[in-house]
Amino acid sequence: MKKSRGIRLAALFGVLALVVAACGGDSASDDEFVIGVSNTLVGNGWREQMVCAIYAEATESGVVTEVVLINEDGGPTEQISHIESLISQGVDAIILNPTDREALNDALEEAIAQGIVVVAIDQAVTADGAYVATNDQVAYGRLGAEWLFDELGGSGKVAYMRGIDGVPADTDRDTGFHEALANYPDIEIVWEDFTGWDGAAGAEMALDLLTTQEVDGIWTSGIDLVVVDQFAVAGVDPVPVVGADNNGMIKRLLDGVAPGVSVTNPPAIGGVGASIAIAALKGENPASTTLLTPLTFPYTDKGALEGAYDPDQHDWWSTYVEIDPYTSYPGSAVTDCVAPQDA
Repeated sequence: MKKSRGIRLAALFGVLALVVAACGGDSASDDEFVIGVSNTLVGNGWREQMVCAIYAEATESGVVTEVVLINEDGGPTEQISHIESLISQGVDAIILNPTDREALNDALEEAIAQGIVVVAIDQAVTADGAYVATNDQVAYGRLGAEWLFDELGGSGKVAYMRGIDGVPADTDRDTGFHEALANYPDIEIVWEDFTGWDGAAGAEMALDLLTTQEVDGIWTSGIDLVVVDQFAVAGVDPVPVVGADNNGMIKRLLDGVAPGVSVTNPPAIGGVGASIAIAALKGENPASTTLLTPLTFPYTDKGALEGAYDPDQHDWWSTYVEIDPYTSYPGSAVTDCVAPQDA
């Protein structure tokens, strides 16, 4: 495959590591480890790249012999089953993108009690002893909303397209969104619904919205590009759209399809989580909480958008495949997406 134009994020992201009584095992650095992964959103391009980043970091480490992936759509009940299955398979660490902040805690704490390292990525859990590595989802919601409300001059009708009801990232983004909204009394939320982070569902919702009512701006939770495409389908003039840092959204902003902003939320958080898990297994005592602060790339900043766009990748790909000082793999390893047992 063609080499990815991975961009190291040390220059782009403020990386905040909060040390909260971090704990680590006493395994020797030359041991070999098996890592389990629980993903509950199948067919989502962001999640697929997240898993590829886990594979890349695990392979590059030289100490992980296998990544056991359980990849199944579901909620907390299904994810608890994933955790129990990974415990029974004897993995040394579990990396999960959690479906709930608290509902998984009993299962996760059972894993931790058995000496298994647990790392929640992208979204947080409150299980005692779990490591957490996330993009700052509250800031994600707030920064995009502030840009949109400012772009509208502080007044207008806004549609609010959320993610999955009840999951930590959506809850945190909603918190940030409303933090911003509180400072703009003349912004009116005229439409709100959950897209399930499903592109097809988001496109259908957007088309229905644009053909039935008038809005001045749209905030989306990562299904942005299909929303932008509906302006032409509906035959209406584009309005400002808040989206994520996927290739498709960035390309549409570069092409002038619609005004908008890209808020960074790199799936390379998977690689960060793998790095933390490996460090803990090697007894290196990593920080228990790692938080990546997002940036905004508005449609007016062509230089930043061009730097973030990779013409060799698909619409749902994020160019930010490496995050200093955590990940150690080359960007091409994420593109190749090879688990250590298959390398």
